[in-house]
Amino acid sequence: MENNLSWSEFEKVTMRIGTIIEVRDFPEARKPAYQLFIDFGSELGIKKSSAQITKRYKKEDLIGKQIVAVINFPKKQIGAFMSECLVLGSLGLDNDIVLLTSDIKTENGLAIG
Repeated sequence: MENNLSWSEFEKVTMRIGTIIEVRDFPEARKPAYQLFIDFGSELGIKKSSAQITKRYKKEDLIGKQIVAVINFPKKQIGAFMSECLVLGSLGLDNDIVLLTSDIKTENGLAIG
């Protein structure tokens, strides 16, 4: 790999566990997406994200799902929606996103290390 990060660079990335508490359609997005509202616990609160996960996930299946997200990237304006964190996932064979999740229910806001 050519673009290796140093350990100190990696330590700057803040990834946390959060629970999806609300999902809305996002018809204004260029590619099919949802607006996610994610609870990261009392310290960090609720953050919003746009996610192109409509191929694999239905809105009702996302409620209560714990996901992994980067919470210290700059906010990103997507149409009229401000995305405040980056939900992480792997790219499936059909260019669909498979969310990174916790297999055991944990406290919202816990750091990924």
